Amino acid sequence: MTTQMEVVSVSVGRPQALSHNGQTLDSAITKQKVTERVFLSNVNFAGDEQADLVHHGGPDKAVCAYPHEHYAYWEETLQVQLPDNAFGENLTLRGLPERDVRIGDIFQVGEAVLQVCQPRIPCGKITMRTGVPNFAKMFKDTGYTGYYLRVLQEGYVDANPEIKRLEQSQGMTIAEVNHVIFHDDENREALRRIIADEQTAGSLREMLKRNLERLEKGEA
Repeated sequence: MTTQMEVVSVSVGRPQALSHNGQTLDSAITKQKVTERVFLSNVNFAGDEQADLVHHGGPDKAVCAYPHEHYAYWEETLQVQLPDNAFGENLTLRGLPERDVRIGDIFQVGEAVLQVCQPRIPCGKITMRTGVPNFAKMFKDTGYTGYYLRVLQEGYVDANPEIKRLEQSQGMTIAEVNHVIFHDDENREALRRIIADEQTAGSLREMLKRNLERLEKGEA
């Protein structure tokens, strides 16, 4: 049976102070659900900004998506009730977990056309956002990271837009890429496959190229 795909919510946010354990920094990880249609450009939704432009933002991180299916797991594990945009995602999606989404998959959301290009690699701000010690590590260990999409066609997106898959890639799934990055980073064959896929985000390809070069130098 085909799983129903659905956009649970669309969320945007601007940088604001985020504090945890005596540390304060600016972050846009705290987002609000939109209530009317919003324009999606090739770099972000209108009203969505990033504080750290080195690690966040840009065409290959224009949209962050997170599977709604994982919320039940985190609520049970953390013993808390979470809002739809708890992890700083722009799109909370049902029916599109990491195991069913491939690098290069193309989706239409409202008027916009998006392409999956890399997993989300969590930073310490996700720990600050949740207040749970080592939460970034938990994200990595489970593989429940969500993923980024680039914008192939700009357009307006409603607060409750339809989503449909226009093209299914033959690339690796986000779950497979996560496994390589977080648990099998010396798997040269898998590293080469990710690097060779031109739909993979450029920054991730460069990171994995450096890792592969390090492995090959160690063998020489």
